[in-house]
Amino acid sequence: MQTLLNLFASVALLVWGTHIVRTGILRVYGASLRRVLSKSVANRGSAFFAGLGVTSLVQSSSATALITSSFVSQNLIALAPALAIMLGADVGTALMAQVFSLDLSWLSPMAIFFGVVFFLSRKNTKGGQLGRVSIGLGLIILALQLIQEATQPIVTSAGTKVLFGSLSGDPMLDMLIGALFTVFSWSSLAVVLLTATLAAAHVISVPVALCLVLGANLGSGLIGLVATLGMPGAGRRVAVGNLLFKVCGCVVFSLALPLALQGLAQLDPDPRRQVLHFHVIFNVALAVGFLFLTDSIARLVEKWLPEAGVAGAQAAEPRHLDAGALETPALALANAARETLRIGDTIEQMLNGLMEVLRTNDEKRVEELIRLDDDVDRLYTAVKLYLTQI
Repeated sequence: MQTLLNLFASVALLVWGTHIVRTGILRVYGASLRRVLSKSVANRGSAFFAGLGVTSLVQSSSATALITSSFVSQNLIALAPALAIMLGADVGTALMAQVFSLDLSWLSPMAIFFGVVFFLSRKNTKGGQLGRVSIGLGLIILALQLIQEATQPIVTSAGTKVLFGSLSGDPMLDMLIGALFTVFSWSSLAVVLLTATLAAAHVISVPVALCLVLGANLGSGLIGLVATLGMPGAGRRVAVGNLLFKVCGCVVFSLALPLALQGLAQLDPDPRRQVLHFHVIFNVALAVGFLFLTDSIARLVEKWLPEAGVAGAQAAEPRHLDAGALETPALALANAARETLRIGDTIEQMLNGLMEVLRTNDEKRVEELIRLDDDVDRLYTAVKLYLTQI
């Protein structure tokens, strides 16, 4: 029991470390990352590499999905380049898993020590937030070491090994377990790193580990869908399109799993590296297969989620109050300012319409002004509640 508790605590520390890095990066460079994403939609290639770079920094494709979905809901970028960004985001998380699989044990104490010093001495500055990021990186590396130590008794303990032995047998069940664990931990990166570590310790077999990786990728798509459920406008289409990529990829790779096992065995005999290589191959294959089909996928998703289904409530609903930015006050305040400017534009429209009504006595125009007045009240209340949440 103590062994399992140590393992679960190490996994929790791994998840917490990824959360600290994500929030720290967004607080320091959130506005710059949003600008990079919004200006990288000239072509599929630039959108793909922008998603890859941003996600490599924040270590969370779900964070990139939230930012991208907010842009689509505000009609700042089209759906097709947004889907290309998400393909790059998934490759970015896979590459970061490869980085953390290296022997970085020497870096963990240094990162935590200097991170604590900078964070406590300069808490409210950019240097303090970068110290926070350093602490998160150190905790991730430390958690991976603790997971390796916690799994050593499991290899020799028959009682605890039964728990993981129940994962073998059914690929669909293993994928489902991987997806659920990813949603519960809210981090596909943590689940993939944990799976690779367990495979290296021979706690689970490589075929089971590959199915768990497929489930982790499917779970990351579900995380994006859950995170954007309450988003107004067409932002939810990004998550739906990305989930469609994941589902198609999981179906194809689950059918080709025997071939993948043979290829990985020839590529690298180490089970840990096989799992991580498979994670990269899966996401790169999705990018290669779907990058030039983003326009078609976008049209398909728009057909599933027609504009009429979301636009009716959008006219009088907030467009810029992104709930995903609440953890980053600088971004949230910028969103509130943009929504306030929208209120100003609406009031200007009302004043111009008032002069027209005074001259023409147009009853339809009067009804439109009354509706605009209700919109202003609704937006004003929404901005106040948003600022209160900050």
